[in-house]
Parts: sequence; C-alpha cells; structure tokens
Amino acid sequence: MQQPLDPQEIPPGCPAHGNVQLYGPSFGADPDGHYAQLRAYGLSAPVDIAPDVQAELVTSYDAALYVLQNPTSFVRDSRRWKALNEGRVPADSPALPMMGYRPNALFSDGAAHARLRQAVTDSLATVNEHQLIRQTQQSANYLISRFSSEPRGQAELMAEYAQPLPLLVFSDLFGCPPEIGDRVIAGISGIFDGTPGADEVLGGALTELIALKRRQPAADLTTRLMEHAAQLSDEEVLHQLVTLLSGGTAPLTAAIGTSSALYLGEEWQSGLPVEDAVSQTLWNYAPIANYAAHYPTHDVELGGRVIQANDPVLISFAAANTDPKLTEHREQLSAKAHLAFGAGPHACPAKDPAFMIAVTAVEALLNRLPDVEMRVPFKALTWAPSPWSRSLVTLPIRFTPRTVPSAAESAAPRGSQGYQQQAGTSAPSSAGPSRPAPSASTQPKGGLFSRFLAWTRGE
Repeated sequence: MQQPLDPQEIPPGCPAHGNVQLYGPSFGADPDGHYAQLRAYGLSAPVDIAPDVQAELVTSYDAALYVLQNPTSFVRDSRRWKALNEGRVPADSPALPMMGYRPNALFSDGAAHARLRQAVTDSLATVNEHQLIRQTQQSANYLISRFSSEPRGQAELMAEYAQPLPLLVFSDLFGCPPEIGDRVIAGISGIFDGTPGADEVLGGALTELIALKRRQPAADLTTRLMEHAAQLSDEEVLHQLVTLLSGGTAPLTAAIGTSSALYLGEEWQSGLPVEDAVSQTLWNYAPIANYAAHYPTHDVELGGRVIQANDPVLISFAAANTDPKLTEHREQLSAKAHLAFGAGPHACPAKDPAFMIAVTAVEALLNRLPDVEMRVPFKALTWAPSPWSRSLVTLPIRFTPRTVPSAAESAAPRGSQGYQQQAGTSAPSSAGPSRPAPSASTQPKGGLFSRFLAWTRGE
C-alpha cells in the first residue's frame, strides 16, 4: 500500500493539500507562512475559515481593492450564503457569529446600506476630537493607576490595559450610566470569550440604554443615532451600536497591544513617533486579519479561479497589506493606503477616531511609565490562533512602580508629535487629581465602568 504523502513534501497550491486551514495553533504560530502558501494559488485561494466552513480568501492587494470597490458584483448580505442555506454549515460553527446576517450597515447593500451607514457616519462626525482624546487619556490613566503603584512593577498589558481601554471609551461615548455600562462591557467581553448568554446580556443592556435615551436624550452617540434624519427604529439603533462596539473594541485592543509591543521592541528605532508604530501595525499586523465576507451575484473569475455565485469571498487584509508585489513601491504609497480599515462603500467609518484612540493609548502608557519595557522580545510574543484578528495573547511588561498623575499633569510626550499636547491646549482635563490605585478595602463596588466613573469623581 502506498504510504501517505508528507504534507511538507507537497508543493503549495497542489490539490493534495485540500483547503488551507486558517484557524488553530498552526495558523496562529505562523500566519505569514500560511499567507505565503496561499499566494501560490494566485490572487485568491480556497480556505477553511472554521471546521467544515469553506471560503475563497483574497490575498492580493489589487484583487482585494477590486472586490471591495465593486458592490455590483460582490455584495455583503450573507443571507445569500449558499452553503448556509443548504444546511452545510454546522449550527454551532464559530464562523456564524462573524459571518451570519444581522440588520446592520455591515451586512446591507444598496439603499438600505446607504441609509444605515449615513446615520452611523453622521453620528460619529459629531464626536469632538479633543473630547475623544481626553476620554481616552482618562480611561488610560485609570487603568494604569490600577497596576502602576504595585510593588511588583509588572503587568500584563493586554488583559490589564489594551482590552479594557476601548470598552471604557465606547461605554462613555454611548452615554452609558454606570450599571448599564457594566453590563455592556460584560456582554461584549463575554461574546468575544464565548461565554454562554453573553448575547442576551449585551442585548438587554443596550435595550435599556435606548429606552433611557428616549426618555432622557443627551449629547452622546446613542442619542445622535436615535435622532438622526434616517429615523432608525430602536432595533436598528441597537444593531448599529453592537456593530460599533464589536467592530471597534476588538481591533483597537489588537492595535494598542501590537503598537505598544512594536514601540517597546528591540528593533524599533528610537525617536520615531508613536504614530509610526500604529501605522506599521496597520500595515504589517492588520488587527482585522481576514473578514469582510462578500457574495458574488454571479459566477466570477478572479485571477484564473472561478468563484461561484453566493459562495463567500473573504478579504485577507493581513495578506493584502503584505503583498510582495507592494514591496517595490510601498514607500511611494500614502501612509493610509493600507487596507486595515477596508475600502470602498463599506470602509470603516471610524478609521480616524480609531487611529487617534490607538495613538493616545500608547502615548499615555509611555508618558505615565517612562521606563516601561517588555519582559520578552517582540519575536517571542504569541498571537491568538484566530483567523479573524491579529492580536497578541499576552504582552508582559515591567516598570518602576509609581503613582500615576492625571492627564492635566502629564509630562512632555515620549516619542510622539503629540495628540496629547493638542488635546491639552484645547481644554482642561477632567481626569481629576493624582491618586494611587485604591486598595481592595476602598475599591468601589460594581463592574469596570462603575469603578472607572467613581475614580473620575475622586471617590
């Protein structure tokens, strides 16, 4: 009997390989190696995005732009997904929460998409830039205060800083009162962690928030969505908030963590601004790695491969941004020419605020802990084995323990042109006086958002 072939001896792209698996420890350990293997197929390649879930993955920068900017041939409504409609996708597949239809701008096309997106875009446009920077600084100060004065002089930056910071900022932007904010954070965190019932927790909290804003409108993102001329229903408002929350917090967590690690890494050139580290993260470590499922409205040919109508076509933002064909002229491209925020009609409407939050978060860390450094080399850090995002599992740091000052008392920025300086000249900070982290006996009760709000009030 013929012995089975060693997969290492099969040339990349050979049909004997079958679909390339884009999940699990092997992918997490070497995503770039997987993308190199996929490029042997051409502009796109067949992958398993989850067990028994097949998709075509676009790895070429030019082909990605073609799909993203061609809404006539490639639509986003996943109710067209042929394999799902034919019962060939497992009901408990981890791909369903990411690819399954929801009535939001992300999964809409044409006039329906334009209406929902306009409401989101216009509402985001009302967010004051300086206020957003102060909110980010304030959230950063609070989180750093929780670990900075401890004698150990060590912290795990992903869990203690990069993950909770965007959740605090978004809860603040949504205008959440303490208890609802706690449940919003618990719900969305539970969804990312796969906690049973997390969907219901998040849905219930946002339903209460919308009802509250109906009774008591305020100057927050939730109220602006509700009062927009598009006249969104309460259910539509809820789904747009979920989209903003899920599409904003996890990528920001990844961007903050990776940008911090890059800046603190042994290979980073001293003196370069934080903005450069964030830009390099978006180019080389796209926080949303593989996503944006499109469904061809008819059979299409892409680089010699025929993709059937209503079969999912995913965009590998990570592979497209690192396409070898870009190497020769990437220096000539705009710093914003990466696809980390997408392109075309579904490009991220919050890309500028997201970049600003990431830069401000890294700056705050460097300013509050001037001697902070990583406890392991950048190359030794591990990445989450998820096909959807490129995010560090852990980021261990060390520093000299200290009391963290407020944003108003911040020192000159370390390694930045200074989003913080700009914000500081526009208005006084509301972060409050310097304070050490509260002891366990004086820690305010409630969840993360309740404790954060209590800290801002000096309680």
